[in-house]
Amino acid sequence: MKTSNTPEKQARLDMQQARDLSQVDVAATRDFIHGGQDRWKEYASIVSVLSKDPVFDTRDRVHLVRSERYAQALKMARRIHELQDEHGWTNAQVSKAIEVTGESSSYTLHFIAFEPVMRAQASEDLLAEYDGLIEHRGIIGCYLQTELGHGSNVNALETTATYVKETGEFEINSPTFTSRKWWIGAAGKLATHGVIQAKLILPDGRDMGPHLFLIQLRSMEDHRTLPGITLGDIGPKALGAWGTTDNGFAIFDNVRIPARFMLSKFAQVTPDGHYTRPPHAKISYGGMVYIRSTLVTSIGWWIARASTIAIRYCTVRRQGNKSSSGLEHQIINYPAVYNRLLPILSRAYVFLLLGRNLNEAFATMSNNLSKGDTTMLAEMHATTSGLKVLASTAVTQDLETARRCLGGHGFSEFAGIGRMYALSLPMATYEGDNYVLDLQVVRAAVKAFKRYASAAKPDPATLSPSSRYLRLLYSTSRDDVASGEWADPHRSVNLLELRALHMVRDYVKNETDPDASAAQRVSRAVTEAFVAAQAATFIQDLPSHLPGKEVYVVKDLLTLYLLATVERGLVDLLTFNLLSPRNEDAPRELRKTIQHIELKLLPQAIGLTDAFGFTDWELNSALGVYDGSAYEALWERAQTEPLNCTDVVTGYQEYIKPVLERGRRLAVRGGAKL
Repeated sequence: MKTSNTPEKQARLDMQQARDLSQVDVAATRDFIHGGQDRWKEYASIVSVLSKDPVFDTRDRVHLVRSERYAQALKMARRIHELQDEHGWTNAQVSKAIEVTGESSSYTLHFIAFEPVMRAQASEDLLAEYDGLIEHRGIIGCYLQTELGHGSNVNALETTATYVKETGEFEINSPTFTSRKWWIGAAGKLATHGVIQAKLILPDGRDMGPHLFLIQLRSMEDHRTLPGITLGDIGPKALGAWGTTDNGFAIFDNVRIPARFMLSKFAQVTPDGHYTRPPHAKISYGGMVYIRSTLVTSIGWWIARASTIAIRYCTVRRQGNKSSSGLEHQIINYPAVYNRLLPILSRAYVFLLLGRNLNEAFATMSNNLSKGDTTMLAEMHATTSGLKVLASTAVTQDLETARRCLGGHGFSEFAGIGRMYALSLPMATYEGDNYVLDLQVVRAAVKAFKRYASAAKPDPATLSPSSRYLRLLYSTSRDDVASGEWADPHRSVNLLELRALHMVRDYVKNETDPDASAAQRVSRAVTEAFVAAQAATFIQDLPSHLPGKEVYVVKDLLTLYLLATVERGLVDLLTFNLLSPRNEDAPRELRKTIQHIELKLLPQAIGLTDAFGFTDWELNSALGVYDGSAYEALWERAQTEPLNCTDVVTGYQEYIKPVLERGRRLAVRGGAKL
């Protein structure tokens, strides 16, 4: 029977039918993905408060110039702190509130960079002096590491902190043009203090490498920059992204700070200039490890937003040949669409679960470090380096893939994904360029391989989570490890671990003469093997978190992640002959299994995205509205365009009319009639 609904009415009907078809228990799955019902309720409460407050209505931000957007972000931050007092929010809830506004804020750097480093690295006396100010934002901090000439290579930073024995002070200097601190979030205009990475120079001239110091940047009376310091904003970023963050530069000219401002929990300089080494050479990297460990969760939520918008819109968007109902097909049902979007949805779930584990691991490591135990530091450094590369590469690819699935409308600012894409781009280079971080992963992998391969009695129990794949080094039969049904998650995990093993072994074999892309391929293989093992654990633990039917739906989703990862690694698997030689159709069977699982998941897609719990206010997307009324929402947002405030555009008299008159004169001369 043919429908008589208008396209906009049909869109809302399609969305409702998709929800009716889904068997997902949205509430149960939502609690699971948020880490429990209490955490979900806490999150939803924050969103409810913010979404009802007119200060956080950011729909017009695209029409503002940067200075206006920056002022708007400061206004929102102040209002959040007022709401903290009204509702008794914790600092963690304040940080979450800033995050869910969907607008970048320089205050974030205080929470994710300045505060954690101070708490982890400062002496007890210094922390006692500043802890209350840090907690209540009586001071606002930043993290001064990257320089104009160096970023990832921390050991090559040029800023110096020279100990002056006579006065018991450190003298901070930017001795070269390229030593100027650059890209420092919040340093441009907001921060009053900072933690600075600088080379520690002893009185005898010895360079002890980079160390951390607390430094005051601005007056606490009038916010003016202190003498000897030059601060400023580095200017607009690509695609207009991060306009509300004052990424700044900082220059230091003989700036003296008290000796107690050295973050001396692990390394100290005595009053007479003697140096005590820390228990681990890279212990000052803890701040970067923290940022990388939180990055996976943040990226998981970004991908979740994009997949929600894209899946909702592709559910109501009809395009192509008409069916027997007289309607064009919903584009979500085209293989070219669902085969792109469902793996993205699976990655969001995996990254969110993985991020939760990383946060717990970092908390354990921090607790251990406070007791002088550095045993977890190297593992966390290597693991978070690999995950930062994997996640930051995935998010840009996934957001752009999701945007393209929206068709032409995806290029509109009102679609909501282009804005996120622009914000995601710098993730591939901050806190370490991805190609440099790959080397950290490879270095750790090679070290672990050599140690395990040369052991008199290799014991798999001694392997760290990131090197678990090495247990297969002495496996008697590859077929036993890599065989089984494709739908069995263990087959994917085993194949990805075999791939990592063979690639690391091949790298070690050719260590003196590797090919140009070897480090990147090895790093990806090792990291994907780690994530695969984690995903298998998530699948195993599902029954303790979800009701019966949700277990099978989420299991299929996580299995899809594993299979899609195996498919991307087929070149490596075939190169090392890791697929059974007795089955030439293995790649096709893999892809058909992927399609089979995607078709099972397709009716559940709306339920799985609803389980993220996003409100329309959070998504801020005309195409991703909950009720499916994308066309009306897009029309309404277009009416907010300032150019539409007048029928005749400003500039007509000065610029358009003279061009038209010129054209008419020339046309008449050529014989044309008006």
